[in-house]
Amino acid sequence: MAADAVLPVLRYSDYFTRPSIDELVEREAADPGYCSRVPDFVIGRVGYGQLSFHGNTDVRGMDLNEIVKFGRHCVEVYKDEACKPAVGQGLNKAAEVTLMLNLGILPEPGTLVEVLSCQTRKQGARFISFNHLSGRWKFEVDHFSRFGLVDEEEEDVVMDEVVVRQPIAEVRDPPANGHELELSRSLPAHLGLDPAKMQEMRMVMFSNGEDEDMEDGFPSDQRYFSSERMNVDSPNSSAKGSRLRSLSPLHGSSQKVSRRSGILARKEPQALLEYGVNSSELGPSSHGILMSGQNRGFPVRMTKVDGFKLPADQTTPVTGKIYTNCVVDAALFMGRSFRVGWGPNGILVHSGSLVNRPGTGLSSVIHIEKVGGDKVVRDEKNKVKEELTDLCFSDPMDLHRRLDREYLETESGLFKLKLQKVVASRFLLPDICRSYIDIIERQLEVSDLSMSSRVLLMHQVTVWELIRVLFSERAAGNQLEPTGDEDQEEMILDKKEGSVAIDLDALPLVRRADFSNWLQDSVCHRVQGEAGSLNDARYLEHIILLLTGRQLDTATEVAASRGDVRLAILLSQVGGSMLNRSDLAHQLDLWKTNGLDFDYIEEDRVKIYELLSGNVQGALVDSSIDWKRYLGLIMWYQLSPDTSLDIIIRSYHQLLGEGKVPYPVPVYIDEGPLDESLQWSPGDRLDMSFYLMLLHANQDEKFGLLKTMFSAFSSSYDPLDYHMIWHQRSILEAIGAFSSNDLHLLDLSLVYQLLCLGKCHWAIYVILHMPHLDDAPYIHEKLVREILSQYCESWSKDETQRVYIKELGIPAEWMHEALALYHEYYGDRQSALENYIQCGNWKKAHTIFMTSIAHSLFLSSNHQEIWDITSSLENHKSEIADWELGAGIYIDFFILRNSMQDESTTDDLDPLEKKNESCKNFFGRLNDSLLIWGSKLPVEARACFSKMSEELSELLMNSPGEGLAPDLYMGCFQTMLNAPVADDHRTSYLQEAVSVFTDILCSTDA
Repeated sequence: MAADAVLPVLRYSDYFTRPSIDELVEREAADPGYCSRVPDFVIGRVGYGQLSFHGNTDVRGMDLNEIVKFGRHCVEVYKDEACKPAVGQGLNKAAEVTLMLNLGILPEPGTLVEVLSCQTRKQGARFISFNHLSGRWKFEVDHFSRFGLVDEEEEDVVMDEVVVRQPIAEVRDPPANGHELELSRSLPAHLGLDPAKMQEMRMVMFSNGEDEDMEDGFPSDQRYFSSERMNVDSPNSSAKGSRLRSLSPLHGSSQKVSRRSGILARKEPQALLEYGVNSSELGPSSHGILMSGQNRGFPVRMTKVDGFKLPADQTTPVTGKIYTNCVVDAALFMGRSFRVGWGPNGILVHSGSLVNRPGTGLSSVIHIEKVGGDKVVRDEKNKVKEELTDLCFSDPMDLHRRLDREYLETESGLFKLKLQKVVASRFLLPDICRSYIDIIERQLEVSDLSMSSRVLLMHQVTVWELIRVLFSERAAGNQLEPTGDEDQEEMILDKKEGSVAIDLDALPLVRRADFSNWLQDSVCHRVQGEAGSLNDARYLEHIILLLTGRQLDTATEVAASRGDVRLAILLSQVGGSMLNRSDLAHQLDLWKTNGLDFDYIEEDRVKIYELLSGNVQGALVDSSIDWKRYLGLIMWYQLSPDTSLDIIIRSYHQLLGEGKVPYPVPVYIDEGPLDESLQWSPGDRLDMSFYLMLLHANQDEKFGLLKTMFSAFSSSYDPLDYHMIWHQRSILEAIGAFSSNDLHLLDLSLVYQLLCLGKCHWAIYVILHMPHLDDAPYIHEKLVREILSQYCESWSKDETQRVYIKELGIPAEWMHEALALYHEYYGDRQSALENYIQCGNWKKAHTIFMTSIAHSLFLSSNHQEIWDITSSLENHKSEIADWELGAGIYIDFFILRNSMQDESTTDDLDPLEKKNESCKNFFGRLNDSLLIWGSKLPVEARACFSKMSEELSELLMNSPGEGLAPDLYMGCFQTMLNAPVADDHRTSYLQEAVSVFTDILCSTDA
């Protein structure tokens, strides 16, 4: 059975099933026939309700959105009687119905439960429950067939289904005194309820705005077709009644009256519940459980909706809010509610809504958007600068390419790939970091860069400097790390000769000093910026700012210049032994113990004393300071000078967990606001620098923050910018700082960026650096072949990219396969054929040759090229289906034609009989070939076969045959008449056959 006849269809995203459609597909594949016996099948609509079917349900081939339709307080099933199965079949079976009622408009639960219970019981359904907290109304039905109604009053006689449709213009206005009509003949009165109370309930449950919708939409057009509707739906009284019916499974069933020649029609059975009503027939305000034929015969208001519009002008890439909102794959997010397609360079064609703004557009309107992965190469005017493209991507990749590496050869079927991994010595790490910093500094020299871009670039400089400080090694004494590379060892020796030998025990203190210098440099601009806004009278506050950046010399000079000699002496001794700190702390404690009135001492002076005594929290109790300076204060003034760097970092991390220190937010938040308005909360992202510190302090333990560390948000507000993070990860992994096999998101994100810029060769280079996984051994092959196929136009027209892809060891067959698909798509069949042959796809090459190439070459008498192509295919004919009825025909034609031209009469062989038999077999193959290929062969191919037949027939007719039997002559004509030739040629053959036959008869008579 075909797949579409087995699997059900669910097109709308707000509808759901249990099991889901995906689960049904999997279970049907694992257990054929599962869809014919789905246990406890459930279908529903989010926010509206659901239907739960008991036992096994056959859902094969169902269009569920045509069968099931949920509305507000309503559900409809199997409207079309012709499509409704027998009771117990399909969805026409026992089920539990759950409807969600609007809690904001419900009356008191006691009254409502009584009403709902009565309504369901009247129709033969079984009331289960109503939850006034959640608004869930549950009841059971035995099936969804038609049920007869109780014949109690003439007003309840059901109208016939054949109703004369009246134009909207002919619908009469409601009577002016509609509110004076008696309520005793209304549905509430028929059900034994108080009509006045029902009106009050309706007014409480539904707003006036919805009344307007009812008047503008379909229900208002219905309400004047019977006296009952006028009674209940008049301007004053109807506002209560129709809303009551919207909560009833009886909605519309007992109020339909038909008149045939003035005679009331007899009652007809009506469906309790129905599914599958077309949405355009329901109108905007259809409420209640809709009954069979509820809106038949009534005018329907039609609303014109524009859909499937393709914007002619589309500015790309999408910037601003749309840019940041389009980073989620809409196909995965929206499910089956629409089709989606990714085009080249980040173009997304979809018919959905933005991820964080659901429901903002029609699903029938096509949108073209571009996910802006190239923002990093744009200037402040949002224009792409080629210079930035090279500096951001090509130059760092060239630097990465020059590093030493290891190779891992993997097999992918018949082909091999050489995976790569960069290896580097920690002794060479300073040079590597310096090279990357040089590239970034060249970017800073580019004109028209936005301020936010400059801030991020400066941050990258500090990150590379921090990597050098935290992870590089220095040779101590005669220590030399073997590298296995003579050039690298010579470089290390040169560096060692030019540096001072350091004692092994002093290396941690040297690293601590380097880290301290890094902190001072990274916060210097913040200190200078804040100090520049102070006036000269606030010199103590100025000194505090200088201390936060450890600018001790400047702070001492400021104090001395203002005549504060004692403070200058204290500042000059900062950073010495712990004895001075303890003395200062002891003095402050004495002042507090002895009750010194601190009001006579400047507040900022006390803060300076607290800070110099090591009480950082006390000194900054009312101050706001960034996290780097706070870390520096703990390192410089609180902890002892010989404290190791690991302990300093872990101490700050511990205080961070206790909420006592500033959060290490990324630079674009810390030094913002930048160009983008960001929504963030403390804890969801840390700065790349702090992650590096934690990685260093982690030592030999497994580091569990790698994925968040190497996310784009740790360095940039652009969620798609991974161009420098990938290099930082690669270098850190190369020197052994960590090892991980689950950072594929980082790799593929950079691949996407490179593809958006047309750098296919670098994208493949990145893929080859992805680690090999035993559970996904062919991921590299799949990604490389997809890039070659999807971006063929880019790399095939760039000689540099094409050559480099070959140098990476990518099999030539993969490149030819991509070129073949590309040329075939654009109609260049000749180039497609050549590339299919080069990539070894013999079957596809044979198909293109037969359907597109062979006939044009033959008719243009380019026989040598045909021979060359067919000869190359003949070596693999065992892999080609119907070879003898395909390209083999051309080879055999040339052989047969040449043999017939060269053959001469011999004494022991009759050449005409041999030629006739060969032609007969060949013509039979031509006819069989026409049958096999059928409509795939164009008219030119048939003309080609006809020309072959004509040439061979001509040679057969001109063959010497004097003295041979007449039957052989006539057999030759029979062979030619069976050949696939044009009718005029067949007619000439027939005339020639008649002429020869006449001559034979004449010679026989003579």
